Amino acid sequence: MTPTMTMTITPTMTMTRTMTYVRRTILAVMVLSLFSCHRNESEGYKPTPYEIETPAYFPNEKNIPDDNPMTEEGVALGKKLFDDERFSAQAEHPMTCATCHHRDKSFENGGYPLNTPHSMLPLINLVWNKTGLGWNGGVGSIEEMVYLAAVSPVEINGDTTAIAQNLQQIDGYPEMFRKAFGSDKVTFANAQRAIAQYIRSLVSCNSKFDRYLQGREQLNQDELNGYLLFVTEDGADCFHCHGGGGNALFTTNLFYNNGLDANPNDPLDRYSVTGDPADKGAYKAPTLRNIMLTAPYMHDGRFSTIDEVIDFYSESVKYSENISPLMHHVMQGGVHLTEQEKQQLKAFLNTLTDTSFVMTQD
Repeated sequence: MTPTMTMTITPTMTMTRTMTYVRRTILAVMVLSLFSCHRNESEGYKPTPYEIETPAYFPNEKNIPDDNPMTEEGVALGKKLFDDERFSAQAEHPMTCATCHHRDKSFENGGYPLNTPHSMLPLINLVWNKTGLGWNGGVGSIEEMVYLAAVSPVEINGDTTAIAQNLQQIDGYPEMFRKAFGSDKVTFANAQRAIAQYIRSLVSCNSKFDRYLQGREQLNQDELNGYLLFVTEDGADCFHCHGGGGNALFTTNLFYNNGLDANPNDPLDRYSVTGDPADKGAYKAPTLRNIMLTAPYMHDGRFSTIDEVIDFYSESVKYSENISPLMHHVMQGGVHLTEQEKQQLKAFLNTLTDTSFVMTQD
């Protein structure tokens, strides 16, 4: 016969069971609380996809990273940050992107002296750029460009932690961050993403030349003659590097040694990025859209007017062993336009100014 087993419940065992129950209850409450907080934080996070509307002749494929899709809320937040000088988080040095990038100058700075290695490039139509940013293409993405501008000692000269903490304390920003990214906790990474979204939204596509292509406006004879000079090799021969006709961006976004110097030695040219000797003295061909608003010209701002640029390509191109093979007229020093042809080319370039874009107050 098997003896009957009995168990004595001691006060210690009772206390242990009670504490275990309490711990489990507390853990369950914490889990539910975290779930509830997460649910409440994400509640209402339904960002609206942002659609970029362009004419049919613009490129279809855009450079929008998978981890930063464009939304109406993200673009709105990015614009506010782009314009808000409190972004720098420095009362003695208030500064943001718009401090230097002015809309009426096609988001360039209009020649105001800056202590930066190269002159400025306009922030337009960058959503189609896939070859790196800046004159030498050394910046990999718009997000990276925003970060570099924020911390550069010759630009905003900010601290990313201080920027986020400062924005967290400004009325309106936590809610805008929640709507754009699902959390009202301000982070520099999300600020960076929002500004990048806004910059991708800066599309210029309503110049007189666009309206001509759409049959809504006519070019005069000088403008038409200038266009023919632009797109022919025995004319001004501009189209190889700057597009035109079938290239609505008016840039290939590629890099060329265009004959500025006989002995190029800039430590920040394309060669500094690629290490390819063929890239010595090479720089990105900037878009010619709104070109009449973005003086000074070239990577070092050496030309103050568009007339100086046209004169350079006409008579002052210099040969070097690294010059682009597309500079077909280098052995003659340039394309040698007549004064009338120079004025016609300039007349065409004027048709690339998108007044509605640069005057928008959004």
